[in-house]
Amino acid sequence: MEREQWDERYRVDELIWKAEPNRFLVEEAAGLAPGRALDLACGEGRNALWLAERGWQVTAVDFSSVGLEKARRLASERGLELVLVEADVLEWEPPAASFDLVIVMYLHLPAGARRRVQERAASALAPGATLLVVGHDSTNLTEGIGGPQDPAVLFSPEDIVGDLDGLDIERAERARRPVATGSGEVDAIDAIVRAVRPS
Repeated sequence: MEREQWDERYRVDELIWKAEPNRFLVEEAAGLAPGRALDLACGEGRNALWLAERGWQVTAVDFSSVGLEKARRLASERGLELVLVEADVLEWEPPAASFDLVIVMYLHLPAGARRRVQERAASALAPGATLLVVGHDSTNLTEGIGGPQDPAVLFSPEDIVGDLDGLDIERAERARRPVATGSGEVDAIDAIVRAVRPS
């Protein structure tokens, strides 16, 4: 989707995504010591806000001014500070070796663009820092529910691992995530990769 389409989608009063953080972020980051975090394609900021509540200094980047305004309002209501950057993650260059945690959650792009974002995400990692990438797995199209319906923007854990030269891979797997529907819970299938920059 283009910037204008995301702005329009976020323009509704309520949150598009739930206010709670992504469950895989909670699983993977809960045990990390707070430091500097970067949330690429942050949307309305739910994951950035959760990190900030836990003492992280968070920079959150998105190209939707409407999504960022929601994040700004929520941060203000909760007494939190976020550094919000309005930029396209395909063009924005993060400062090198500057973050202790970088997250890329449900950013779905064609393979070449995805690799470019992952390379920049990896370059932003300080020594010993963690990169967490989560998104709809390729198998979600036929075996899961929700998410993009274009196979060109879906990926597998192996695809992400292939994008990440020079990092130590700590987790690369598919995981099922229950989604409430009108007829009960159905599983979505996500790809999860956690990697660390060697110290």
